[in-house]
Amino acid sequence: MAKKLFVGNLPYTMTQDELQNTFAEVGNVISAAVIVDKMSGRSRGFGFIEMEDADAERAIAELNGKEIGGRKLVVNEARAKEERPQRRFGNDRY
Repeated sequence: MAKKLFVGNLPYTMTQDELQNTFAEVGNVISAAVIVDKMSGRSRGFGFIEMEDADAERAIAELNGKEIGGRKLVVNEARAKEERPQRRFGNDRY
């Protein structure tokens, strides 16, 4: 079974390939994604990695707090996205 990991405090210059290669040193990476801002296309400074359970635990232990590009990575198990109320736009205020 695979685990999804949250990776925070990424250097803003880090690419998806660089993120995948960093975690590939620890174990088998199933998928990697750096989250980017829709408007500017610039990294938002965090991403997600999917790895097998044993590799994911090892990645958390070895890479959490590791300095890359002058920033200390934050690596932990990703939490489920919270439900948020639907945002409404337009003139239906009445």
